[in-house]
Amino acid sequence: MSTLASFRPKTGLATTSRVVAITGSATFLGRHVIGILEDDFRVGRIVSLDVEEPATAGEKTRHYDADLTLQSAQRRLEEVFSTERVDTVVHLAFLSRPAHSPTYAHELESVGTMHVFNACRRAEVRRVIMQSMTLLYGAHPTNPNHLTEGHPLRARRDEAFFWDKIEAEREAQRFGTPGSGRLVTVLRLAPILGPTVDSYLTHYLSLRVVPTVLGFDPLLQFVHEADAVAAFKLAVDRDIAGVFNVAGEGVLPLSKVVKLVGRVRLPLIGSATRSLASVLWATHASTLPSTFVDYLKYACVTDTERAQKQLGFTSIHTTREAVIDYASAQHLRDVELLSETPA
Repeated sequence: MSTLASFRPKTGLATTSRVVAITGSATFLGRHVIGILEDDFRVGRIVSLDVEEPATAGEKTRHYDADLTLQSAQRRLEEVFSTERVDTVVHLAFLSRPAHSPTYAHELESVGTMHVFNACRRAEVRRVIMQSMTLLYGAHPTNPNHLTEGHPLRARRDEAFFWDKIEAEREAQRFGTPGSGRLVTVLRLAPILGPTVDSYLTHYLSLRVVPTVLGFDPLLQFVHEADAVAAFKLAVDRDIAGVFNVAGEGVLPLSKVVKLVGRVRLPLIGSATRSLASVLWATHASTLPSTFVDYLKYACVTDTERAQKQLGFTSIHTTREAVIDYASAQHLRDVELLSETPA
């Protein structure tokens, strides 16, 4: 654990070097963003903030233990930002799956985000890049074919996994109010898929028999894990404010996704699907509460034109390629699991 007294800014640091702080540095995105920034000569220092140090921290990274759920979090962040002379904060302290403890999730994502932006105000950090998700648009039968950034966030308010992130976006909007002199970039990521990501989605697709809703086969859209990391790197490089949808090209019906992953669908009537999801969630046998059933019925597909034109982001991998990369890695995990099973 680093202390503020032990790390003072280096006097020889080039004035053009960026000092980038990353909250949630031990998360999947945090680890990989740090790894890619370590190799960028334009970034002079990386400030890691999380309850544990990421394995990708290199010579340029200074880690500070920071728990955003604590009341002292704002003061801790303010001290670090000021001492390290941080000019850019990448806020990635968000859960990758719904939590069985809604209180913890709220303290981390909603209140924690408030701590981050308040600390930025007091430390005069004027550049923040924040993670969000396209699922916040909600899955509704009235959704257009492609949701733009101007579409309202209509995800279910009774699901903390969505509501806390919507509140975090509102906090980001307040921080970046026009005329404030502050610049905020929000990246709404499609569900992340790839060979190494671990999330609610990969747990769902790893089931031998995948429950779906009878009579529904929604179109799905993903972003490859490598493209998700690249989007944050691009946002760090380019000082462009705004909200941007980030996703791979193309869509796939849920039935095709299940087939590509080598699983078997189990179509259930809507009420049965919700009941099964509720039971599995209550017994901690599933990472998906019943509130996610809507996404097994209706499409939540976004338009990425703004990210392409304004941010300059173009995904390298398509939605199909993201699924195939995940499927290949999952197949190897299945083989390893079988080899470890006693005869």
